[in-house]
Amino acid sequence: MEYEAVIGLEIHAQLRTATKIFCGCSTTFGARPNTQVCPVCLGLPGAMPVLNERAVDYGIRAALALGCSVQPISIFARKNYFYPDLPKGYQISQYEQPLATDGRVECESNGEQSAVRIVRVHLEEDAGKSLHEGVQESNRFTHVDFNRSGVPLIEIVTDPDLRSPEAAAVFFGHLRSILRAIDVNNGNMEEGSLRCDANVSIRPAGATELGVKVEIKNINSFRFLRRAIQFEFKRQVETVCAGRRIVQETRLWDTALEETSSMRNKEEAHDYRYFPEPDLLPLCVSREWIENVRSSLPELPEQRRRRFIEQYGIPEYDAGVLTQSTSLADFFEGATKVCNNPKAASNWVMGEVMRKLKVLGVGIEGLGVTPGSLGALIRLVDVGKVSGSAAKQVFERIQRSGESPEEAVKAAGLTQMEDSAELEALVQSAIEEQDEAVASYQGGKTETLGFLVGQVMRRTGGKANPQRVREILRRLLD
Repeated sequence: MEYEAVIGLEIHAQLRTATKIFCGCSTTFGARPNTQVCPVCLGLPGAMPVLNERAVDYGIRAALALGCSVQPISIFARKNYFYPDLPKGYQISQYEQPLATDGRVECESNGEQSAVRIVRVHLEEDAGKSLHEGVQESNRFTHVDFNRSGVPLIEIVTDPDLRSPEAAAVFFGHLRSILRAIDVNNGNMEEGSLRCDANVSIRPAGATELGVKVEIKNINSFRFLRRAIQFEFKRQVETVCAGRRIVQETRLWDTALEETSSMRNKEEAHDYRYFPEPDLLPLCVSREWIENVRSSLPELPEQRRRRFIEQYGIPEYDAGVLTQSTSLADFFEGATKVCNNPKAASNWVMGEVMRKLKVLGVGIEGLGVTPGSLGALIRLVDVGKVSGSAAKQVFERIQRSGESPEEAVKAAGLTQMEDSAELEALVQSAIEEQDEAVASYQGGKTETLGFLVGQVMRRTGGKANPQRVREILRRLLD
């Protein structure tokens, strides 16, 4: 029997507030353990939570970007469970009346457009962090850092609308790009500011009834999400085919063994004994507040991707890469505005710019080349002032020195050759020294022409126009 996967995601995204959701402690990542804490986030007796308005604002912002309806009244509740990194013995979250519901996100996977429904977006506080490695006597004790306790989160819960590990990973990436574009989350999964739980079940292909759900907890990369679901799907199919039952449970993904392992039986809502948080009033969100947030939303990645295709005529692939990051998309548009050559700007951004960012390990703001400088460099290539190969040397120079492209071309002596007679003489010289390649070309192996072009370009130090060199070679050889 053939089975299909049924997948829903629960995404936990830390909000980019300067302080925690119910107190004034800093949310800065990387501080010494237990230095950003107070009686409120440590859950000490008598400490009273006070809701952070900016966290609510960010929650509304995310909900609207995901197509949700923001509720005029939402209620905070106590979610009761015991864990070492939860100092109060309960987590302040939302349950019966969340901040927002009924969203919908369009997402493209493998060239096909699909929609994933959003069940709810709710606000809650993060727990602390249990430390098992890199601390004293970690083989005997679990250490706890409460700096993260109380950091504001939104939890985004989807319907089980995803049908493959690849589609789940693509959707998670798309959601990350939305949250970064609206500036509510930094998308840093290594630091734990964006995490994902996957609910996976199987059913016979074509069936409509849902199977028994297994939750895979705390996945922090697209690759791990894809592999964890792949493994879990295979495990569940093998279990059913062997005549055994799927048990509803929570499992963990082991990155070293590349398999899931059982963590605990899956709790139901009643296991958490939810009840309204008595220290917090209902959260009332006015229509005016919602509309003010809506009016401040930027162009979302999918909207921008479609506009890039229509406005600039670049391929879908290019548009998808460029709109993964707001700063990268802004850089592309800034360069295009100067050079008026969208495809060339796209090639440069996806090529030299992204390569350099990876080498330097910085964001686009740390590149050292402005969009205007890149656009001016592309324009110099287009008007024949510098060759394409020499332009890469110019890019490296302006990245280091901060010179304008015109200054860098002049200082490096890379101005493209304009003397046709001199260029033709160099081409003739290359022909005379490459008898074997010439004979091969004239014998019908036209791909040899590229080798000869390369020989001429080396003689000119990359200053010649390759297309012009190719034309002269063809005329002389033919």
